Amino acid sequence: MIVLKTTRELQIMREACRISAGALSVAGKAVEPGVTTAEIDKIAYDYIRSQGGEPNFLHYNGYPATACISINDEVIHGIPGTRVLKQGDIVSIDLGAKFEGYNGDNAATFACGDVSEEAKRLMDATREALYEGIRAAVYGGRIGDISHAVQAYVEARGYSVVRDFVGHGVGASLHEAPEVPNFGRPGHGIRLVPGMTLAIEPMVNLGRPDVRVLDDGWTVKTTDGKLSAHFEHTVAITADGPVILTTC
Repeated sequence: MIVLKTTRELQIMREACRISAGALSVAGKAVEPGVTTAEIDKIAYDYIRSQGGEPNFLHYNGYPATACISINDEVIHGIPGTRVLKQGDIVSIDLGAKFEGYNGDNAATFACGDVSEEAKRLMDATREALYEGIRAAVYGGRIGDISHAVQAYVEARGYSVVRDFVGHGVGASLHEAPEVPNFGRPGHGIRLVPGMTLAIEPMVNLGRPDVRVLDDGWTVKTTDGKLSAHFEHTVAITADGPVILTTC
């Protein structure tokens, strides 16, 4: 069931999303050679708590950390730990905060020092694919319009979209209906109406779209070992157009 948010609920979600965006910003600024993923996770945790929020990924379905930190060929759900970042890594950070019962969710991929031109192009394309999807998230349109906008932008540049994992609704629950795939046909799927809040999140691979889950039960990697990037915003559908909530 799709839950439409009231004006009051959207106001609360704005705060949850502000905290989420701030945590992502400070975590991203900590990405540099020599830093461990656990150190970045602690920075995100401390920020969320300092703002009166709760880290909504922590213990979600048993997940053991505040942030998912995925490096290079890791797509999503990388578990922070003792791994030390190296010059040239690309680091995807996905996290969110809960505030007064409502959730925010966002992600971005950060360069660790100087990265290859190939990596820069992938990151730029993934970021822009997110905004292509957001621009398609208009009242009266359909989920497939968002999906197609992302897919068309990505594939026109020779990359592939991950199909095994998708975006989603977000609100009182971190994951709500509807699913928001990064591939699809325009004019198909659930109609977009005011009050819907969606986590739009392209996951884009340099090579093939195929992925696998590691033995830890969480970390998702590309099967061909090529790079992957991930960007995400929580977006509200309004009568006046899409509104990005995850800004700080």
